[in-house]
Amino acid sequence: MTLLIFVVLCVAILIGCSKTETMSNSNSTAGSTDKPKTPEKTMASSGEKIGVPECDDFLAKYDACVSSKVPEVARAQYKNALAQWRESWRGLAQNPQTKSTLVSVCKQAAEQQAAALKSYGCGF
Repeated sequence: MTLLIFVVLCVAILIGCSKTETMSNSNSTAGSTDKPKTPEKTMASSGEKIGVPECDDFLAKYDACVSSKVPEVARAQYKNALAQWRESWRGLAQNPQTKSTLVSVCKQAAEQQAAALKSYGCGF
């Protein structure tokens, strides 16, 4: 039970951080547009599956949305969140005790991100 709460809190923090960074980044676009050129490392692992269908589906849809609909200025933050989810969830999926919690965690993340990315025209 404690692990489930920990996982849910981690997801909430990641989601909260990605929203905040996007807002602050969009406010600073007039000042500097050459900053976010670092998503190259996360793109290499973008097709990797973690072994939980609900999570793999969410990650694929999220990646497709961010890659095609989010402006390049804000894309790096979303790609970083994607890489963090993928890494964290892959570790949790490898542990039989935590793998079962990922279904609900990924569904919740999908619901929250569908609302957060609605302004970009993304539908999950």
